[in-house]
Amino acid sequence: MMKDLIIFGASGFGREVAWAVERINKATPTWNLLGFMDDDESIQGSEINGYKVLGKTSDVKEYPNAYFVCAVGASRVREKIINNMRGINPEIKFGIVVDPSVEKSDLVTIGEGTIICAHTIITINISIGNHVIINLDCTIGHDVILNDFVTLYPSVNVSGVTNIGYGVELGTGMQVIQGNNVGDYSIVGAGAIVVKDIPEKCTAVGSPAKPIKFFKD
Repeated sequence: MMKDLIIFGASGFGREVAWAVERINKATPTWNLLGFMDDDESIQGSEINGYKVLGKTSDVKEYPNAYFVCAVGASRVREKIINNMRGINPEIKFGIVVDPSVEKSDLVTIGEGTIICAHTIITINISIGNHVIINLDCTIGHDVILNDFVTLYPSVNVSGVTNIGYGVELGTGMQVIQGNNVGDYSIVGAGAIVVKDIPEKCTAVGSPAKPIKFFKD
């Protein structure tokens, strides 16, 4: 039986997630995509790529039987949206969207609300937390831990035995060399190469990646 699904976030990435859902359904009918939700007042009641904008965060309670995924790339913003949703409906349900082209072993765990996009490869003994986004064409090696609310932008390579902390964002085309870790809420810039541990709550850039700014909270 197909389950109702709503995508929160009607931007470009939200539209890409809708495409992934269409691809999933072509392979195995899974989701009845009801439409989008978004807090942008200007798009309320409109239609985007054939799907209606159904309301804002405050309207999640109107769909108690639907599953949700949040297609907002910025980790801290996504965490805030999810927390707001839970505050409105503590019983809210979150789906998992995995494009059918993703290659992964059976030794991978995936948390609720996670989105994994096309042509990503996920190998063995990997833990993927809740509300993680793994964008197009990423690779994740053995024994990696991706904690809750991590975002991998397109073409990120995470080598084995690596811990990517809570709420981390890894920029397009960057690489994490085996055995190195990234601390909670840090952002690593596009094209960077992590060759030693990155501390928490910082922005790191370059090759090798080095912190250039730290956050207070």
